[in-house]
Amino acid sequence: VHLVESGGGLVQPGASLRLSCKDSGLTFSAYNLAWYRQAAGMERELVASISMAQSTTYAECVRDRFTVSRDNRQSTMYLQMNNLKPEDTAVYLCHARRGSREFWGQGTQVTASS
Repeated sequence: VHLVESGGGLVQPGASLRLSCKDSGLTFSAYNLAWYRQAAGMERELVASISMAQSTTYAECVRDRFTVSRDNRQSTMYLQMNNLKPEDTAVYLCHARRGSREFWGQGTQVTASS
C-alpha cells in the first residue's frame, strides 16, 4: 500500500490549491478516506473525510472553503481548497481506513503566506 499526496505549495492568502492522494495497492473503493493536517508544533487534526458511500464531513474551520472528493476508478482522493488563509498552513496527509486497517501518506506542505 502506498498513498502519495501531491499538489501542495506556497500561495498567497485567498488563493486556491487542489491536493491529490493517489493509491497503489489498496482496493480503494473499500476504504473510508480522510485528509488530516499538522501545523508546526500542533497536533494532527482532521480536515475532511469521505466515506465509501461518498458522505462527507468537514472541520468547522474549513467548511464552505474546502471540498473533498474521490474517484475510485483512478484510486485518487482530492481536496479542493479555496480562499486559503495563513492558518491553513500545515502538512496535509491522506488517510485510509477499513476496520482495524489504516494507512497514511507522507504528506504535502501547504503554505499560505504573503
